Amino acid sequence: MILSLLDRHIGRGIFISTLLVLGVLFALSLFIVLVRAMPDFGKFSFGLPELLHYVIMSQPRQLYELFPIIVLIGSIMGLSVLALNSELIAMRAAGVSVSRIVGSAMKAGLVFVIAGVLLGEYVVPFAESLAQRERAKALHESLQQRSSGLWLRDGEAFVNIGEVLPDLSLLRVNIYRFEDSTRLRSQTFAAQARLEDEGWRLEGVRQSLVEDNSVQFQNARTLPWNTALTHDVVSVFAVVPEGLSIQQLWRYIEHLRQNNQETERYQLAFWQKIFMPLATAVMVLLATPFVFRPVRSGGLGSRVFLGIMLGLAFVVLNQIIGYFGLLHGLSPMLSALAPILLFMVFALVLLRRSAH
Repeated sequence: MILSLLDRHIGRGIFISTLLVLGVLFALSLFIVLVRAMPDFGKFSFGLPELLHYVIMSQPRQLYELFPIIVLIGSIMGLSVLALNSELIAMRAAGVSVSRIVGSAMKAGLVFVIAGVLLGEYVVPFAESLAQRERAKALHESLQQRSSGLWLRDGEAFVNIGEVLPDLSLLRVNIYRFEDSTRLRSQTFAAQARLEDEGWRLEGVRQSLVEDNSVQFQNARTLPWNTALTHDVVSVFAVVPEGLSIQQLWRYIEHLRQNNQETERYQLAFWQKIFMPLATAVMVLLATPFVFRPVRSGGLGSRVFLGIMLGLAFVVLNQIIGYFGLLHGLSPMLSALAPILLFMVFALVLLRRSAH
Protein backbone atom coordinates (compact mmCIF):
# COMPACT_ATOMS: atom_id res chain seq x y z
CA MET A 1 0.00 0.00 0.00
CA ILE A 2 1.52 3.29 -1.16
CA LEU A 3 0.93 6.23 1.15
CA SER A 4 0.61 9.65 -0.42
CA LEU A 5 1.50 12.94 1.22
CA LEU A 6 -2.19 13.39 2.06
CA ASP A 7 -2.35 9.95 3.71
CA ARG A 8 0.70 10.68 5.84
CA HIS A 9 -0.53 14.11 6.89
CA ILE A 10 -3.98 12.88 7.95
CA GLY A 11 -2.54 9.73 9.51
CA ARG A 12 -0.01 11.73 11.54
CA GLY A 13 -2.76 13.91 13.00
CA ILE A 14 -4.91 10.90 13.93
CA PHE A 15 -1.94 8.99 15.33
CA ILE A 16 -0.76 11.82 17.60
CA SER A 17 -4.26 12.49 18.92
CA THR A 18 -4.88 8.79 19.57
CA LEU A 19 -1.64 8.53 21.54
CA LEU A 20 -2.78 11.49 23.64
CA VAL A 21 -6.14 9.83 24.32
CA LEU A 22 -4.36 6.57 25.11
CA GLY A 23 -2.20 8.32 27.70
CA VAL A 24 -5.19 9.95 29.39
CA LEU A 25 -7.23 6.74 29.55
CA PHE A 26 -4.18 4.79 30.68
CA ALA A 27 -3.79 7.11 33.68
CA LEU A 28 -7.52 6.86 34.41
CA SER A 29 -7.42 3.06 34.13
CA LEU A 30 -4.46 2.90 36.52
CA PHE A 31 -6.43 4.85 39.10
CA ILE A 32 -9.59 2.73 38.71
CA VAL A 33 -7.76 -0.61 39.00
CA LEU A 34 -5.78 0.74 41.96
CA VAL A 35 -8.99 1.71 43.78
CA ARG A 36 -10.52 -1.73 43.07
CA ALA A 37 -7.44 -3.53 44.38
CA MET A 38 -7.04 -1.43 47.53
CA PRO A 39 -9.38 -3.59 49.70
CA ASP A 40 -6.90 -6.46 49.30
CA PHE A 41 -3.91 -4.33 50.23
CA GLY A 42 -2.19 -5.61 53.37
CA LYS A 43 -3.83 -9.05 53.32
CA PHE A 44 -1.35 -11.89 53.68
CA SER A 45 1.63 -10.93 51.49
CA PHE A 46 -0.27 -8.56 49.17
CA GLY A 47 1.89 -5.52 49.90
CA LEU A 48 2.83 -2.44 47.89
CA PRO A 49 5.10 -4.24 45.33
CA GLU A 50 2.41 -6.86 44.70
CA LEU A 51 -0.28 -4.18 44.42
CA LEU A 52 1.70 -2.13 41.88
CA HIS A 53 2.57 -5.26 39.91
CA TYR A 54 -1.08 -6.27 39.72
CA VAL A 55 -2.23 -2.78 38.69
CA ILE A 56 0.37 -2.48 35.91
CA MET A 57 -0.12 -6.01 34.57
CA SER A 58 -3.90 -5.45 34.44
CA GLN A 59 -3.59 -2.48 32.09
CA PRO A 60 -3.25 -4.34 28.75
CA ARG A 61 -6.66 -5.97 29.21
CA GLN A 62 -8.25 -2.69 30.33
CA LEU A 63 -6.86 -0.79 27.34
CA TYR A 64 -7.80 -3.58 24.95
CA GLU A 65 -11.43 -3.41 26.07
CA LEU A 66 -11.35 0.39 25.62
CA PHE A 67 -9.43 0.27 22.34
CA PRO A 68 -12.38 1.11 20.02
CA ILE A 69 -13.23 4.12 22.19
CA ILE A 70 -9.60 5.27 22.17
CA VAL A 71 -9.46 5.05 18.38
CA LEU A 72 -12.82 6.83 17.99
CA ILE A 73 -11.90 9.78 20.21
CA GLY A 74 -8.39 9.98 18.77
CA SER A 75 -9.71 10.00 15.20
CA ILE A 76 -12.28 12.69 15.98
CA MET A 77 -9.60 14.83 17.67
CA GLY A 78 -7.07 14.39 14.88
CA LEU A 79 -9.52 15.17 12.10
CA SER A 80 -11.12 18.00 14.08
CA VAL A 81 -7.77 19.74 14.46
CA LEU A 82 -7.41 19.64 10.67
CA ALA A 83 -10.94 21.01 10.28
CA LEU A 84 -10.47 23.81 12.83
CA ASN A 85 -7.24 24.83 11.11
CA SER A 86 -9.17 24.98 7.82
CA GLU A 87 -6.92 22.28 6.35
CA LEU A 88 -9.88 20.11 5.37
CA ILE A 89 -11.45 23.11 3.61
CA ALA A 90 -8.20 23.64 1.71
CA MET A 91 -8.16 19.98 0.73
CA ARG A 92 -11.74 20.17 -0.56
CA ALA A 93 -10.93 23.39 -2.43
CA ALA A 94 -7.97 21.62 -4.07
CA GLY A 95 -10.34 19.00 -5.43
CA VAL A 96 -9.88 16.28 -2.80
CA SER A 97 -13.16 14.44 -2.39
CA VAL A 98 -14.75 13.41 0.90
CA SER A 99 -14.25 9.76 0.01
CA ARG A 100 -10.54 10.40 -0.55
CA ILE A 101 -10.19 11.98 2.90
CA VAL A 102 -12.16 9.13 4.47
CA GLY A 103 -9.89 6.66 2.67
CA SER A 104 -6.80 8.32 4.14
CA ALA A 105 -8.34 8.12 7.62
CA MET A 106 -9.15 4.44 7.09
CA LYS A 107 -5.55 3.75 6.09
CA ALA A 108 -4.47 5.21 9.44
CA GLY A 109 -7.13 3.05 11.06
CA LEU A 110 -5.49 -0.04 9.58
CA VAL A 111 -2.46 0.61 11.81
CA PHE A 112 -4.73 0.62 14.86
CA VAL A 113 -6.43 -2.57 13.70
CA ILE A 114 -3.07 -4.35 13.55
CA ALA A 115 -2.03 -2.89 16.92
CA GLY A 116 -5.29 -4.06 18.48
CA VAL A 117 -4.87 -7.60 17.17
CA LEU A 118 -1.30 -7.82 18.48
CA LEU A 119 -2.37 -6.43 21.85
CA GLY A 120 -5.28 -8.86 22.22
CA GLU A 121 -3.48 -11.97 20.96
CA TYR A 122 -0.07 -11.66 22.59
CA VAL A 123 0.15 -8.96 25.27
CA VAL A 124 -3.22 -9.37 27.05
CA PRO A 125 -3.06 -13.18 27.64
CA PHE A 126 0.46 -13.01 29.07
CA ALA A 127 -0.08 -9.91 31.24
CA GLU A 128 -3.52 -10.93 32.52
CA SER A 129 -2.37 -14.44 33.44
CA LEU A 130 0.64 -13.05 35.29
CA ALA A 131 -1.45 -10.45 37.11
CA GLN A 132 -4.09 -12.90 38.33
CA ARG A 133 -1.59 -15.61 39.24
CA GLU A 134 0.63 -13.33 41.33
CA ARG A 135 -2.38 -11.72 43.02
CA ALA A 136 -3.81 -15.12 43.96
CA LYS A 137 -0.43 -16.27 45.19
CA ALA A 138 -0.11 -13.23 47.44
CA LEU A 139 -3.67 -13.42 48.80
CA HIS A 140 -3.77 -17.19 49.38
CA GLU A 141 -0.43 -18.27 50.74
CA SER A 142 -1.62 -21.85 51.25
CA LEU A 143 -2.75 -22.11 47.61
CA GLN A 144 -0.08 -22.17 44.92
CA GLN A 145 -0.34 -22.59 41.16
CA ARG A 146 2.19 -24.74 39.34
CA SER A 147 2.42 -26.35 35.92
CA SER A 148 0.88 -29.48 37.50
CA GLY A 149 -2.18 -27.51 38.71
CA LEU A 150 -3.15 -25.95 42.05
CA TRP A 151 -1.54 -27.08 45.29
CA LEU A 152 -2.79 -26.32 48.79
CA ARG A 153 -2.33 -27.60 52.31
CA ASP A 154 -5.53 -28.71 54.04
CA GLY A 155 -4.67 -29.67 57.62
CA GLU A 156 -2.43 -32.75 57.44
CA ALA A 157 -3.30 -33.25 53.77
CA PHE A 158 -1.86 -31.84 50.58
CA VAL A 159 -4.28 -31.34 47.70
CA ASN A 160 -3.54 -31.07 43.99
CA ILE A 161 -6.29 -29.73 41.69
CA GLY A 162 -5.81 -30.22 37.98
CA GLU A 163 -8.30 -27.62 36.73
CA VAL A 164 -11.09 -25.27 37.81
CA LEU A 165 -14.10 -25.28 35.44
CA PRO A 166 -16.40 -22.27 34.83
CA ASP A 167 -19.06 -23.68 37.19
CA LEU A 168 -16.25 -23.88 39.82
CA SER A 169 -16.23 -27.66 39.90
CA LEU A 170 -12.78 -29.24 40.10
CA LEU A 171 -11.13 -31.76 37.81
CA ARG A 172 -8.43 -34.34 38.61
CA VAL A 173 -8.28 -33.89 42.39
CA ASN A 174 -5.49 -35.72 44.25
CA ILE A 175 -5.52 -35.71 48.07
CA TYR A 176 -2.39 -36.87 49.92
CA ARG A 177 -2.83 -37.47 53.67
CA PHE A 178 0.20 -37.74 55.91
CA GLU A 179 0.89 -38.87 59.43
CA ASP A 180 3.25 -36.60 61.38
CA SER A 181 3.75 -34.64 58.13
CA THR A 182 6.26 -37.24 56.92
CA ARG A 183 4.53 -40.60 56.45
CA LEU A 184 2.01 -41.02 53.63
CA ARG A 185 -1.14 -42.72 54.91
CA SER A 186 -3.49 -42.44 51.90
CA GLN A 187 -3.81 -41.06 48.42
CA THR A 188 -7.25 -40.26 47.02
CA PHE A 189 -7.91 -39.46 43.38
CA ALA A 190 -11.24 -38.02 42.17
CA ALA A 191 -12.10 -37.35 38.56
CA GLN A 192 -14.26 -34.41 39.66
CA ALA A 193 -15.32 -32.53 42.78
CA ARG A 194 -18.48 -30.43 43.17
CA LEU A 195 -19.62 -28.13 45.96
CA GLU A 196 -23.19 -29.00 46.99
CA ASP A 197 -25.41 -27.72 49.78
CA GLU A 198 -23.92 -30.13 52.30
CA GLY A 199 -20.32 -29.53 51.18
CA TRP A 200 -17.82 -30.85 48.66
CA ARG A 201 -18.44 -34.24 47.05
CA LEU A 202 -15.85 -36.26 45.15
CA GLU A 203 -16.91 -38.23 42.08
CA GLY A 204 -15.14 -41.13 40.39
CA VAL A 205 -12.97 -41.89 43.43
CA ARG A 206 -9.95 -44.21 43.65
CA GLN A 207 -8.22 -44.56 47.03
CA SER A 208 -4.88 -46.05 47.99
CA LEU A 209 -4.57 -46.79 51.74
CA VAL A 210 -1.01 -47.32 52.92
CA GLU A 211 -0.66 -49.83 55.77
CA ASP A 212 2.57 -50.91 57.46
CA ASN A 213 3.75 -53.21 54.70
CA SER A 214 0.92 -53.15 52.17
CA VAL A 215 -1.29 -50.91 50.06
CA GLN A 216 -5.05 -51.40 49.81
CA PHE A 217 -7.07 -50.06 46.88
CA GLN A 218 -10.69 -48.95 47.04
CA ASN A 219 -13.06 -47.45 44.49
CA ALA A 220 -16.20 -45.41 45.10
CA ARG A 221 -18.66 -43.60 42.89
CA THR A 222 -18.91 -40.62 45.27
CA LEU A 223 -17.45 -39.62 48.62
CA PRO A 224 -17.91 -36.55 50.85
CA TRP A 225 -14.84 -34.32 51.17
CA ASN A 226 -14.34 -32.34 54.35
CA THR A 227 -12.15 -29.39 53.44
CA ALA A 228 -11.82 -25.69 54.21
CA LEU A 229 -11.67 -24.89 50.49
CA THR A 230 -14.37 -22.39 49.47
CA HIS A 231 -15.85 -21.19 46.19
CA ASP A 232 -14.36 -17.73 46.76
CA VAL A 233 -10.85 -19.17 46.84
CA VAL A 234 -11.43 -21.46 43.85
CA SER A 235 -13.01 -18.69 41.76
CA VAL A 236 -9.69 -16.81 41.71
CA PHE A 237 -8.29 -19.57 39.48
CA ALA A 238 -11.24 -19.93 37.11
CA VAL A 239 -10.40 -19.08 33.51
CA VAL A 240 -11.49 -15.55 32.54
CA PRO A 241 -12.50 -15.49 28.84
CA GLU A 242 -11.49 -11.85 28.35
CA GLY A 243 -7.90 -12.74 29.26
CA LEU A 244 -7.48 -15.42 26.57
CA SER A 245 -6.37 -15.13 22.96
CA ILE A 246 -8.57 -16.26 20.07
CA GLN A 247 -6.66 -19.52 19.73
CA GLN A 248 -6.79 -20.18 23.47
CA LEU A 249 -10.53 -19.48 23.53
CA TRP A 250 -11.16 -21.87 20.65
CA ARG A 251 -9.28 -24.69 22.39
CA TYR A 252 -10.90 -23.98 25.75
CA ILE A 253 -14.41 -23.98 24.25
CA GLU A 254 -13.76 -27.45 22.78
CA HIS A 255 -12.42 -28.56 26.16
CA LEU A 256 -15.54 -27.30 27.96
CA ARG A 257 -17.80 -29.10 25.51
CA GLN A 258 -16.00 -32.36 26.26
CA ASN A 259 -16.70 -31.77 29.97
CA ASN A 260 -20.39 -30.87 29.41
CA GLN A 261 -19.89 -27.26 30.46
CA GLU A 262 -21.78 -24.22 29.17
CA THR A 263 -19.72 -22.42 26.55
CA GLU A 264 -21.91 -19.45 25.53
CA ARG A 265 -19.96 -16.90 27.57
CA TYR A 266 -16.69 -18.08 26.07
CA GLN A 267 -18.15 -18.19 22.56
CA LEU A 268 -19.29 -14.58 22.99
CA ALA A 269 -15.78 -13.53 24.05
CA PHE A 270 -14.37 -15.49 21.09
CA TRP A 271 -16.53 -13.71 18.53
CA GLN A 272 -16.01 -10.32 20.15
CA LYS A 273 -12.26 -10.79 19.70
CA ILE A 274 -12.78 -11.98 16.13
CA PHE A 275 -14.76 -8.84 15.31
CA MET A 276 -12.57 -6.42 17.29
CA PRO A 277 -10.61 -5.37 14.15
CA LEU A 278 -13.90 -4.59 12.40
CA ALA A 279 -15.10 -2.61 15.44
CA THR A 280 -11.89 -0.57 15.39
CA ALA A 281 -12.27 0.20 11.68
CA VAL A 282 -15.92 1.20 12.21
CA MET A 283 -14.88 3.63 14.93
CA VAL A 284 -12.53 5.39 12.49
CA LEU A 285 -15.31 5.50 9.91
CA LEU A 286 -17.72 6.89 12.51
CA ALA A 287 -15.31 9.72 13.34
CA THR A 288 -15.19 11.12 9.80
CA PRO A 289 -18.73 12.54 9.31
CA PHE A 290 -18.50 14.89 12.29
CA VAL A 291 -15.41 16.76 11.07
CA PHE A 292 -17.15 17.92 7.90
CA ARG A 293 -19.62 20.00 9.89
CA PRO A 294 -19.13 23.79 9.77
CA VAL A 295 -16.63 25.02 12.36
CA ARG A 296 -19.30 27.23 13.94
CA SER A 297 -21.33 24.10 14.82
CA GLY A 298 -18.88 23.12 17.52
CA GLY A 299 -15.23 23.34 18.48
CA LEU A 300 -12.76 20.66 19.45
CA GLY A 301 -14.18 20.27 22.96
CA SER A 302 -17.72 19.58 21.79
CA ARG A 303 -16.51 17.06 19.23
CA VAL A 304 -14.37 15.22 21.79
CA PHE A 305 -17.37 15.10 24.11
CA LEU A 306 -19.45 13.71 21.25
CA GLY A 307 -16.78 11.07 20.64
CA ILE A 308 -16.83 10.07 24.31
CA MET A 309 -20.62 9.73 24.26
CA LEU A 310 -20.55 7.64 21.09
CA GLY A 311 -17.81 5.44 22.51
CA LEU A 312 -19.70 4.87 25.74
CA ALA A 313 -22.86 4.13 23.76
CA PHE A 314 -20.98 1.48 21.79
CA VAL A 315 -19.60 -0.17 24.94
CA VAL A 316 -22.98 -0.14 26.69
CA LEU A 317 -24.82 -1.45 23.63
CA ASN A 318 -22.17 -4.12 23.12
CA GLN A 319 -22.60 -5.34 26.71
CA ILE A 320 -26.40 -5.14 26.65
CA ILE A 321 -26.73 -7.14 23.44
CA GLY A 322 -24.13 -9.62 24.65
CA TYR A 323 -25.86 -10.26 27.98
CA PHE A 324 -29.28 -10.29 26.30
CA GLY A 325 -28.03 -12.92 23.88
CA LEU A 326 -26.65 -15.06 26.72
CA LEU A 327 -29.93 -14.87 28.64
CA HIS A 328 -32.16 -15.67 25.68
CA GLY A 329 -29.97 -18.19 23.88
CA LEU A 330 -29.14 -16.05 20.84
CA SER A 331 -26.19 -16.85 18.61
CA PRO A 332 -22.96 -15.55 20.25
CA MET A 333 -21.67 -14.59 16.80
CA LEU A 334 -24.78 -12.50 16.10
CA SER A 335 -24.65 -10.93 19.57
CA ALA A 336 -21.04 -9.86 19.00
CA LEU A 337 -21.63 -8.60 15.45
CA ALA A 338 -24.95 -6.76 15.92
CA PRO A 339 -23.68 -3.59 17.69
CA ILE A 340 -20.83 -3.24 15.19
CA LEU A 341 -23.23 -3.45 12.24
CA LEU A 342 -25.58 -0.91 13.85
CA PHE A 343 -22.76 1.61 14.28
CA MET A 344 -21.48 0.89 10.76
CA VAL A 345 -24.90 1.70 9.28
CA PHE A 346 -25.10 4.81 11.48
CA ALA A 347 -21.66 5.95 10.28
CA LEU A 348 -22.49 5.37 6.59
CA VAL A 349 -25.77 7.32 6.89
CA LEU A 350 -24.01 10.28 8.54
CA LEU A 351 -21.19 10.13 6.02
CA ARG A 352 -23.61 10.19 3.12
CA ARG A 353 -25.35 13.26 4.54
CA SER A 354 -22.08 15.08 5.16
CA ALA A 355 -20.92 14.47 1.58
CA HIS A 356 -23.82 16.52 0.17
